[in-house]
Formats: sequence, structure tokens, C-alpha cells
Amino acid sequence: MTYDAAGPAPLDYLPCRYGTSKLMFRGPRRRLEAPYIAFLGGTETYGKFIEEPFPARVEAEIGKTCVNFGFPNAGIDAFAHDPFVAQAASQADVTVVQVMGAQNMTNRFYSVHRRRNDRFVGASALLQTIYREVDFSQFHFNRHMLTHLMQVSPERFEAVRAELQQAWLARMRLMLGQIQGRTLLLWLADRPPVAEAEQPVGELGHDPLFVTREMLDAVALHATAKIEVVSPKDPFAGPTAGMVVSEFEAQAASEMLGPMAHANAAAALTDALQSMS
Repeated sequence: MTYDAAGPAPLDYLPCRYGTSKLMFRGPRRRLEAPYIAFLGGTETYGKFIEEPFPARVEAEIGKTCVNFGFPNAGIDAFAHDPFVAQAASQADVTVVQVMGAQNMTNRFYSVHRRRNDRFVGASALLQTIYREVDFSQFHFNRHMLTHLMQVSPERFEAVRAELQQAWLARMRLMLGQIQGRTLLLWLADRPPVAEAEQPVGELGHDPLFVTREMLDAVALHATAKIEVVSPKDPFAGPTAGMVVSEFEAQAASEMLGPMAHANAAAALTDALQSMS
């Protein structure tokens, strides 16, 4: 008789809800009693495959309740359309807002799922006119659809990129304006933001997708403060080193930031938050 070796036990994210929000956040659930710090963001804030994501690390460092409102693959829409999260963020001492990509938002060219923002729902008549040869029924995820459009016609894709960037600017201003309190904008990536003139040609680019230096600086004017944490992957470590991930999830995990990035983010956030207190 033979036995298969057991893989790593999956992380228990202790999923929980707050108030009337329909989003399922990472636990353990915190009491929304002042004083607390709120964290809004996508997969990195949630801490997918990470035992101790940066909101938990910050809480341990500063000794103040940190509420993780991160949601996997979230775009701005997940929070801009959630009145409860905006209210909870407004009551926080400070709200840390992770810079999320521009691809996971409903815009003039396509619509996304209201909560699972990475899910492609449908193309508008305008986009179907621009890309008449494309069968949009084959797509389930935004990134897959955008990659295909880029490959079909890099020239026509520039109109799509420009629309997403303009929508991102407007949606970020809306979200930050809904938070009636201090906000700390967080850039967390393995690369610094790149100027528009230096954007890669013929490829989508890097996460946060389509967000340029100029865009980041523009929305930073609507936040109380901004920090940039650039944490490249260690070339000498495995792509999922320190992450809790199964064999089947390894490919997806290898494209995400690891524990070192979370440690770096927590250190930078701790300094920034203490200076704001």
C-alpha cells in the first residue's frame, strides 16, 4: 500500500463579514470600535497565500486594531459601490488604500462583476465595434480578454488603455472622496511606478496594471499622504518561498508578492502611521 505525501495544509483565512457589506474579508474579525486603522485593497492587502499579511504585521507593531478590508482580485469598484466599507473607513483613524490596477473596473468598453471585479461580464457596443473580429463570449476574466485584444491590435488597444486610465482616475477620486477621514495611499509592487512615456509597448505591463507615475501623483493629491513600497522578488529564492500554497496553486502564487514584500510594507506603513498619529 502506498500513500501520497500530504501537501501543506491550506491557510485558514477566517473569512468574515462586516455590517451590511456583501464582501467576505479576511479574519479574524475585528470589532469596529475606535480607535482602529482600516486597510482597503486587493489580493496583497488580503494576503493570499501569506500567513501574516501586512495589516496583521502593522497591528502587531503599533498595538492598534487593524481591520483588513482586503478582497482578492478586487478593483476600485468593489469598494466604491460598498457604502458600509466607506462608512467604516470614514470612522477609522486612518485608512490605508492600496493602489489597485485599472483593469478590474466597469468602464465604457466593458463591465465587470460587481464584487468579483476580475470577472468579465460583457463588452459594450463600442468595444465590439472597435474589435469586430473578436468573439467576446469566450472570455471569463478581464486580463485574458485584454491580453487577447492587445495581441489582435496593439494600435486599437491604445484606446482601451486610455479609457481604463481615465476611468481609474475618476473612480479613485470618487473612492477617496467617500472616505471622510485621513487616507494613506500605498503603492506596493515589485517595481516603481513608470512614467506614461516609459510604458511597455506591445504588452499589458506590470501590476498595478496601467497605473502610471502621473496617475499616482494625481490621485495622491486627494489623499492625506502617500508611500511607495517597491519590493522585488529575491532571484535566489523560489517563486513561492515562504508562501503557503498547494501544488495546484503554485503558478498563480508565483506571480504574487511574497512574505518579504509584506514585511517591507509593514515596516514602511508603521513609520508612516506613527508619523501621522
